[in-house]
Formats: sequence, C-alpha cells, structure tokens
Amino acid sequence: MRATRRWTLLRALALAFLGCAGLAEGARAQIAYHACPDSEDFACGHVQVPLARDGAVPGTISLAIRRHRAPVGEAGSAIVALAGGPGQAALPFAEAFVELLGSVTATRDVIAFDQRGTGQSRPLSCHAFERSAGFRSLGALVSACAQQLGAQRSFFTTQESVEDIEAIRQAGGYQKLVLYGTSYGTKVAELYAEEHPEHLEALVLDSVVTPSGPDTLGRSTFAAVDRVLDALCVQRACMRVTHDPGADLARLLARARRAPLHSSALDGHGRRHRVSIGQGALFNVLLQGDFSPLLRGELVTDVRAAVNGDRRPLARLVVAAAAAAASEQEDFDTPLYYATTCEEQAFPWRRASPPRTRLAEATAAARALPADTFAPFAPTTAIAVSDIPACAGWPYTGALAAAPSAPLPPVPTLILSGAEDLRTPTSDARAFASQIPGAQLLVVPFTGHAVLGDEPTNCARDAVAALFAGHPPVPCSHTRPAGVLPPPLPPPDLGAVAPRHGVPGRPGRTLHAVALTLVDLARQLSLALGAEEDASGALSVGGLRSGFARFAEAKLRLRDYSFVPSVTITGTLSPGVAHLHIAGRAAAAGELHLAAHGTLVGTLEGRAVSLPATSIGSAAIVRPDEQASPSPGAGLAGRARRCAPGCDQRLHRLLGDVIAPLLRTLR
Repeated sequence: MRATRRWTLLRALALAFLGCAGLAEGARAQIAYHACPDSEDFACGHVQVPLARDGAVPGTISLAIRRHRAPVGEAGSAIVALAGGPGQAALPFAEAFVELLGSVTATRDVIAFDQRGTGQSRPLSCHAFERSAGFRSLGALVSACAQQLGAQRSFFTTQESVEDIEAIRQAGGYQKLVLYGTSYGTKVAELYAEEHPEHLEALVLDSVVTPSGPDTLGRSTFAAVDRVLDALCVQRACMRVTHDPGADLARLLARARRAPLHSSALDGHGRRHRVSIGQGALFNVLLQGDFSPLLRGELVTDVRAAVNGDRRPLARLVVAAAAAAASEQEDFDTPLYYATTCEEQAFPWRRASPPRTRLAEATAAARALPADTFAPFAPTTAIAVSDIPACAGWPYTGALAAAPSAPLPPVPTLILSGAEDLRTPTSDARAFASQIPGAQLLVVPFTGHAVLGDEPTNCARDAVAALFAGHPPVPCSHTRPAGVLPPPLPPPDLGAVAPRHGVPGRPGRTLHAVALTLVDLARQLSLALGAEEDASGALSVGGLRSGFARFAEAKLRLRDYSFVPSVTITGTLSPGVAHLHIAGRAAAAGELHLAAHGTLVGTLEGRAVSLPATSIGSAAIVRPDEQASPSPGAGLAGRARRCAPGCDQRLHRLLGDVIAPLLRTLR
C-alpha cells in the first residue's frame, strides 16, 4: 500500500532552485484555515486525502486539523502531534500539546489532526457495537464489525496515517516536520521517519511502541511487573505496608489459581456488589496504574491487605480500575482500534486458519514460551488480556505487511520513558533507542505512561527544550516527590487504631478513625475522578465497610461512610463548613464541626475533642497542591482517565474548594 509520495517534477525543481520561503506561503493556501469556534489560539481546517491511495476503493477522507501559528515570523517547519490508541482523537488535546512542548513552539507551527477513522476525520462506526449484548464473544462482535465496515477496513492502518501526515506537510508548505508522538503515536512517527527521512527535523517519542510492535503477548510488560512494583517501594516508601510487593502479588495469584477469589464492594449508592478478584482483574489494575500514581500506591497496600485476609480494599480497587478502563472507551473509536490492530499486528497464528484454530495456535505459542515469561501470571492470562480473542475472527484482506526494514534517520531524537510504565516498558525504549544513532533516552522516575503529562516534575519538559537547544538532557532527580505513597493498611477494627495524642480511650481511637476515614474518602474521590461522574457532573463513591459519599454543587455529603469497621460518618462538607455525625457499634458517638484554622472540633462520647490541621502528617495522601489536573498525556495514550468537557473545572473545584480544606485539616 505504498502509493506515490512525490510532488510533481516542476514543483520539486522550483523548491530546489528558488527556495521555500515564498512558495511555502502559497502552499499554505491549500489549507483553508478559519477561526476555531472554541479557541482563539488555533485555526481550524481540513485536508482531503484519498480513502485508498491505489484507487481500489473510491472516496476521500477529510482530515480535521488545528494549527497553532509560531508567535514570531513564518515557520518553515511544524510540529505534528500524534495521539495514541490507535483510536484516540487528537484535536481535544491541541492546546495541551502546545503547553507540554513549551518553548519549542516559539519558532514552529503546531499541527494536531484527528487521524483517519477518529474524531472528526471520518470516524469509523459499527452497528454491531451498538448491539454488543447479542454476541457470544468479543471475537464474534469484532468479526461482525469487520463485515459491516466492508472493503474500507483495509485503509485505516498505520501506513495510511503516515501518508496522511505527508499530505498535510505538502498542503501546509512545510519543508521539515518535528514529530511528537505518545504511545501508539510513536509508532506512526517511527514509520514516517523510515518512509520520509528527508522531511524530518526531529523526533520526540513519549512511551515508545517499537516499529514492529506491540508484542501481541505483552512479554515485556509481564517482565516489568516485579521491577515496577519494587520501584513503588524505593526509599522505604512501603515500610509500613510490605517489604516485597511482588511477592505479595505472587502469593495472591497463586491462591487465585487454586480457587476463585471473591469479595464485595460498595457502589456510589452504598449498595454492595460481589466482585471477582481474578488474574485478569488484577492485571487490569496494574495497567490502569500506568496513569495514576495514586492507584499504583493503593495497589501495593490493597494486595497486602488481601494477602492478610482482608479482600475488600482490593475488591474496591478492582471496581475503580474497571470503571477507569471503561471510561477510556467513551471518546475512543473502538472500530478503528480493531481495524488497525487486527489487520497489522503479527499474531501467533496462520492468517488462513479459521478463528477457533487461530486461538488454539496462539494458546500453544504462549504455552511454548519459557515458564517464567508471564510470571507471576499464567499464559492463559496473557492470552485473555491481549487482543488475541478479539482479533481471532478478523477477516483479513491481505498478507501481513513486512516489518520495517529501512534504518531510522540520525535526526535529533529524544525518547521519554516512565520508570513505572507497564504498557510500554523502559526495556522497549532502551532497545529502540539503540536503533537511532545519537538518540537520547530519558528515564523519568516515579512516572507511568505518557511521561510529559504524568511526570511529577518538569524533568521531561526540560529535556525537550534541551534537545532543540542542542544540549543533552539532564538526568531526573531520584528523590521521591512528596505526597504520593502507599497508604497505611486499613485497620481490621477500632482496637487496631491508636488513640489520638491527648485523647485516651475510645474517644481518642474514634477521633483517629475519623481522620483515617476522611483521608480514605479523599483518595477514593481522586481515584474516581473522570470515571464515575454522572451526566450532571456529580461524583459518588462507596465506603470501604459501609455507606457512600456524593459530591455535587460544591458540597460533599456522607451517609454512614465507613473505613474502620463499625465507625461511620454522616454529614456534609463544603468550603469552610463541616458538620459530621459519628456513630457505629464500636465508635464513641458524637458530633464534629469545622472551627477556625481548619480544625475539627466537637464531642465524642461526651468528651471535648479537636483534630488540628497538623493532625495526620503521615496519612499518605496526594495533597491538592501536589496533584495537577488530569493531563492530556493520559488521553493521548488512548487509555484511561479522560475527562468530559468541564471535568478539569470540576476537579479544580473539588480539590480546591472541598478537598483542600479537608486535607489541610488532616495533615
């Protein structure tokens, strides 16, 4: 499918002998830009490209584009920002691209476009996905979708996106491009570099998918699990929870192989639901942790609690991770994902085999690998969490395209890798960096997937600026950022809670339990942001032992919310105001309210008590001044917690107006 990519001879000679300055402006007229309706900083336009460059299927695709002009002069080059997936639209993150790239945009235009089949660029759709309940398996559903897409499904591959980028470059009149890709976007950038090295100025590759990847069995991901878990506990971060999180996970998975593990979790209405804690569910929690340091820390604690016999914290986390995974599908083109993935990945089967035989061949291939390839998980888990079940019935339209073979050009290249990234582990980044002469690899500690949007410092952003200034990147600090640690193990009962200093007996234990409960509530609200809010923007979470809490209209309402067994909180929290009723069989009953300087005061079991602002200094919580709004980098990876319009504002309001005063009370 490699169609011609050359300009006409006349145009090529004109550019060669006359220079590009004057002609570039005329070339830009090929894109009729107009003011974007929702942005003063971007212009909107379209570029028409053929559906099939070989003409086999008629039709065109209108690629939706946004351009941010270089503030000074007329840019001869542009940065093309590539989203993840495949299936993630890029236009919603256009402004974030400019922010993340910083000073590099001062002399270059920034181009964001929805790749074909996504967003506003002829998104793919299947009726089958609208009636998915009628299919016996995901494979049958995807196969039906392929049939509904028809012959056009062949033209939504990475190769076609590469040629679309070249069409945008030509229409925009740019001599050179800087390609900035995240996750799957890095694969698109790499293939463009192979196909069009003469038009490449530089590469910024964040969370690398290798040119021939991803590996359908995720071997590098499984190999990284123990390393990533250990990284969560460096600098004695887990000393009060566990000494070996990898061993804890292995023990739990061994139990799950002997007999199914179950527990229960409360939803946002306080209703209890049975939860299966299987290998697939635990693997999903690990992957969702790629985008949330809070979730990564919670996993360490909750797995240890489950090993100790308390499975409810882990059950609640499994539900939260599943909700986050589901939320990523809301603005994600699933038919496009499968049209690209199923058609071009090198699955361990013969394409001519029927679906059932393909599954058997893939299973045999997984089981033939060394015994520790997927440890502590099983080969069956690797199959189940991969795209193998979905793509087994895909009706192929041709042979598998040959793996990239041309050397990558020796252009300035920065490769960013999160040290705690499981989806695109650092081992892949290191292997790929060796293929580009002079490539610079920056491993960013305490960071997961989509580094520029997830890093706790500005280390990666500084490295991007250094690349274009001709300097090597400065290694990142390995000092753990304050604020995100695995939380303490949930107490099994009130007797395990130490009394608050100066308040002996049950009132002191209850007061400390209140503090722990409010910290837990803050963490659960943070985990749920972007995944659980309803159409009105309200957010509800279940307690660990009982009850629920709901945030709406800048007010947080609790009803029998419990973290410590038999200690419940009912009441309201809003900016500067708190009225809490403490009850439960084990508790010292009473009332608390917010007094001056963020101190909770009141009576418990007739005793006057207070919880000052410095009360819980080691509560292991993300303070609001240390947690930024959800970054677009997460969405760029095509994954996880993506926010509907207004989510950032709701997050700011929640953390700034309600949770911030609350956490100041609990420090």
